[in-house]
Amino acid sequence: MTYFSVLSVTPTSDDWVANYIASVGDIVSRHGGEYLARTASHEQLEGDAEMAALRIIIKWLSRADALNFMQDPDYAPHLAARTKGSTSIHHLIEAKDDLA
Repeated sequence: MTYFSVLSVTPTSDDWVANYIASVGDIVSRHGGEYLARTASHEQLEGDAEMAALRIIIKWLSRADALNFMQDPDYAPHLAARTKGSTSIHHLIEAKDDLA
């Protein structure tokens, strides 16, 4: 079953960004992930939540792939840097329609 990581990220420091972008794509790919969007070009159409600077969407072939990526020792320093240098929210969403 396909899953999607949907992240809202607002950097509070730029110290980590260049290294993260240069390194993490290979780790995502190694776990079967595919970036669908990494962009500051987005707009909020509804709701009162604070607008994030960046939106990232990653497609995973399975939940296990997403979790293995998150637990990869090679990703750990990048996750720590992103967590320290940003306000981030990461949702893992199963690609299904429970309301159909």
